[in-house]
Amino acid sequence: MIKIKKNDTKAWITFVYTDREDVDSVKIVGSWNEWKEESLKKRKSGDFSITKILPLGQIYEFRYLINEKDWENDADAMEVPNSFGSVNSAIKL
Repeated sequence: MIKIKKNDTKAWITFVYTDREDVDSVKIVGSWNEWKEESLKKRKSGDFSITKILPLGQIYEFRYLINEKDWENDADAMEVPNSFGSVNSAIKL
């Protein structure tokens, strides 16, 4: 799930990964920071989340890394092809 709040020049984007029993860790990688891994924090509800502040007027690609081995996309995001023959999630701000 993605929640977005915008002002004139930037947006606060909260990425939420809904917990499943077999999930111990969730990281996000994205084009906003040259695909460096960032850990999502586990909430009391069991979901994982992180909030990023990003400039408007761009498309940002990203993916979730689950348990250090499985890649997943966000169902709320559009998908764009990547250079590895699969697709990335993307949001347009």
